[in-house]
Amino acid sequence: MNISRRRALGALGGIAAAAVAARSGQAAEMEVGIDNFVYNPQQLTVKAGTTVTWVNRDDIPHTVTSKTGVFRSKALDTDDKFSFTFATAGAFPYFCALHPHMTGTIVVEA
Repeated sequence: MNISRRRALGALGGIAAAAVAARSGQAAEMEVGIDNFVYNPQQLTVKAGTTVTWVNRDDIPHTVTSKTGVFRSKALDTDDKFSFTFATAGAFPYFCALHPHMTGTIVVEA
């Protein structure tokens, strides 16, 4: 078997494993980038049990602060990360405590 074919089969195996993991109820992970004073995506819809990780790609510190006090990060420097696992359904609006005009929402479905 040539190298290209082996790589293709390996990639397909990885995709199949990811699909099985998603169906078997393993927790999912999603990412929100922070760049140029914006959360991207600004709204994210996930299933309950999903861990969301925010990554600061900006050159100044930002926070991820729940408007209802459910979660709060420290000031995140460039390339710092903050993660939170959403266990219950609902809408979770958040903002940057250092720059309150920066807002986002995580919508969690059951």
